[in-house]
Amino acid sequence: MGSLLGLHAFAWPLYLPDSTFFLFQPDAARAFSLGIAFLAIGIIALDISADVLDSKSVALLGVLSALIAALRLVGAGAIGVEPMWFLLIIASYVFGARFGFSLGVISLAVSALLTGGIGPWLPFQMLAAGWIGLFAGFIGSIAQVSSHKFQRLTLILVGIISSLTYGALMDLQLWPWIAGTDLQLSYVPGIQVVENLQKFLAFHFATALAWDIPRAITTSILLALTSIPIVKSLQRAQLKLNFTSHAMEQRANAQ
Repeated sequence: MGSLLGLHAFAWPLYLPDSTFFLFQPDAARAFSLGIAFLAIGIIALDISADVLDSKSVALLGVLSALIAALRLVGAGAIGVEPMWFLLIIASYVFGARFGFSLGVISLAVSALLTGGIGPWLPFQMLAAGWIGLFAGFIGSIAQVSSHKFQRLTLILVGIISSLTYGALMDLQLWPWIAGTDLQLSYVPGIQVVENLQKFLAFHFATALAWDIPRAITTSILLALTSIPIVKSLQRAQLKLNFTSHAMEQRANAQ
């Protein structure tokens, strides 16, 4: 439910019926995005209270979130150089989709507190990071039994897709406000979805490649260099803590 609302919050510019639609009002859009952020955090809190995330997994979630937030500081201010994503992707790949979503949401919230990056964009960043963790965890559930070489290539592919997708999502939620209303690339209320999509894609490729490609390259290099040692280390921790994404899913289904 939260992801469906989040998808609507990102994609509404493509099919907004007219300029009086409530999300075209900045205050309403900000309130809606904050509501989605609180919903995502509420889902994590419910998982913890329902013992879907036990004390060991919560502790691990806190440690990894702090590490990812610290890694974001390393790339702060650099165009597209964001080393945080490789650790989010690897941890989600090992511990599963549910854990990955929680890790993405919390990591971005913590990093915003550390960097002072709190603003109307933060709920979108949190949700997009959660989706990246969800995606990496899903891929991990079907690829962990493969060879190390295949795992590395899989993680690099996930890193590239995630880096480019994150950039596109961030552009989509900013597009109506940045591009104005009187340019060829501007969002136009009420026109066909295909036309607005063409305008958005032109806007995205014209403005975002300086960020998205460096992000994808940085993430891919870090995954190529570190993915297998970190995967092995996290898998050992998983065994020692008796923490498995499969067990989490079983508890979630039992609830």
